[in-house]
Amino acid sequence: MDANVLGAVGAALVTLLEPHRLLFLFGGVTIGLAVGIIPGIGGVAGVAILLPFTFAMDPATAIALLLGLLSAVTIGDPISAIVLGAPGSAASAATTLDGFPMTKRGEAGRALGAAYFSAMLGGLFGALLMGVAIPVIKPAILYVGSPELLAMAVLGLSLVAVLSGRTPLRGLTVACFGVMLAMIGPDTQTATDRWTWDLDYLLDGLPLVPLTLGLFALPELCDLAVSRTCLVGDAVPTSSSDLAQRRGWRRVLQPGLLDGLRDCFRHWFLILRCSWIGAVVGAVPGISVSVIEWISYGHALKTEKDASKTFGKGDVRGVIAAESAANSREGGALVPAIVFGVPGSAGMALLQGAFLMHGLVPGPEMLTKHLDLTYAMIWSVALANILGSGLCFLFSGHFAKLATLRYTLILPVVLCFVFVGAFEGQRSWGDLVSLFVFGVLGSILKHAKWPRPPLVLGFILGSIVERYMFISIERYGMDWITRPVVAALFLLAAFAILGPLYQDVRAHGGIRGMLSGFSKPHWRATNWLHVVMLCAFAFLVSQTIEWNFAAKIIPMIVGIAAISFCSIALLNEVFRSTVTTGNPDKIHMDVGGNFENLSQRTVLLRSAIFFGWILLFMTSMALIGLIPTVPLFIVAYMRLEGRESWRTTAMLSIGTTLFVYLVFDRLLLIPWPGSFVGDWIPVLKGVIPSM
Repeated sequence: MDANVLGAVGAALVTLLEPHRLLFLFGGVTIGLAVGIIPGIGGVAGVAILLPFTFAMDPATAIALLLGLLSAVTIGDPISAIVLGAPGSAASAATTLDGFPMTKRGEAGRALGAAYFSAMLGGLFGALLMGVAIPVIKPAILYVGSPELLAMAVLGLSLVAVLSGRTPLRGLTVACFGVMLAMIGPDTQTATDRWTWDLDYLLDGLPLVPLTLGLFALPELCDLAVSRTCLVGDAVPTSSSDLAQRRGWRRVLQPGLLDGLRDCFRHWFLILRCSWIGAVVGAVPGISVSVIEWISYGHALKTEKDASKTFGKGDVRGVIAAESAANSREGGALVPAIVFGVPGSAGMALLQGAFLMHGLVPGPEMLTKHLDLTYAMIWSVALANILGSGLCFLFSGHFAKLATLRYTLILPVVLCFVFVGAFEGQRSWGDLVSLFVFGVLGSILKHAKWPRPPLVLGFILGSIVERYMFISIERYGMDWITRPVVAALFLLAAFAILGPLYQDVRAHGGIRGMLSGFSKPHWRATNWLHVVMLCAFAFLVSQTIEWNFAAKIIPMIVGIAAISFCSIALLNEVFRSTVTTGNPDKIHMDVGGNFENLSQRTVLLRSAIFFGWILLFMTSMALIGLIPTVPLFIVAYMRLEGRESWRTTAMLSIGTTLFVYLVFDRLLLIPWPGSFVGDWIPVLKGVIPSM
């Protein structure tokens, strides 16, 4: 760096360390952690809340407040994912795969410690890379076009084979289903409505938040309701007497946190690699943090020793890989926003709006005239990661204790927040219907040993692949395939897809061994899911026949591929004498609940009761509104399911209702859907907001 750059770095640090700016940075971090913990909300809502308050601030203070929030959200996200199995946002879904099994094993503190420290190191790495790269990265970003973005998306989709464990055909099937779900809504090329069935809710496509919460949060809550225990069962990590004997920092910190720190030091090279992935890929506009987490997780699954045997069952390396990449992405995402004025996410778009409000125009001036403010952003990201991780370390003992509470204390409150979070999708009744549908689907997939991560990955990347493919063909013809970066990324994608197939062939002793293991057909109960999926795919493909050619070509290809994968998987399981894909002990992704002491009838009955409670919540919300439903639901569930005391029930229901009212109604001003009683008696709308 030259003297001007070093001077700007020093001046930015001195500016940011002024007490009042540190106070605003700390305030942004605190709000970001709170927003991240609540399932389904995310940093966009937090930035939207704080943005009006920055009008009277100087640019450095406003940037510190907003970047403190954005950086801390990704630190707070894994808390609910690890402790409750409910991702704070779609970006922490990958963390759930290993973090939540660790909690159920009594290692919540260890998982949280690894998440916080790897997130902090990832954030610092992203900030460092941004600081070093800003003067030289402009030519590299200018080179990235639609073909490179398409190749990156294809590389992400290639991880489906990795994330499917030992059920690659099932994984490919649900990934195709996710891609088809992503294509719901108007086609961007011809404006053809695809699979909307005249439903207004589907005209803008399915939102990601209800889908993610349905697939990951509701199945875990359902398992909790079925088992009727606390999350960790009898494996409570720390007793009160143990805590009383601790002194100093060891009394403040959850014991497992130190184990998580040691894990991070032990796997420092994994953190370095995944942080690099997060920062570099995050600098590419249009690649969301949820995609980066899956790419990093898939990289760790492919490169770490024996990862295929332990990932998805509570391997701390899975938590480290996902969180280090997610947090390093914030530093990388600032680069296109500052240098080109191209925000890579909704949060960055709002941040760019704050720049313009304070007279800062993204572009060359940010690297010359306002270089000190640019480095103030970098310091804000770095300090926010340190502050956020420090706060989480201090309070992790309380977070981890949530896993030891009775299910009747956790489930109704978390379920209320899941409903509110899902409603953030498009803020309509369709969000709640989507939540319920994908919750049922997620539970079925989980207990039938079908992997869920490929579905989310297909949904996130499906529309990206289609959009950039059409743009690349329109701009470059077929020459885009020969671009060096595109060719290299496609080779990596081919390796990722064919690698598991090659390993499977070797495990069977070659092609001849694979073909010799067939026998008389034997039907399993789980094979009915194959039949249902085949019927669904056939129906969806039949709907495409009358569409415009440009609108139907990709959906038809994906649908036919899905039918092929599902058919082969069905034949394989029906006719193979030894079906390794059906052995739950050899599946390292999405193993179902542990209900050895319960009969199948009991499991099905309790699952039906759980989803019955959800339907009851939705019915009450339709009648009297969401806010009046929250206390009624909590009281009914706690009294009928757990016979909790009236004192505990009243405290929890009143506290949750006040929180929902003050934060979501008064602060976020969410436009709740109307209710029947509110329509019948309009005067009640002025008294009870959600009516």
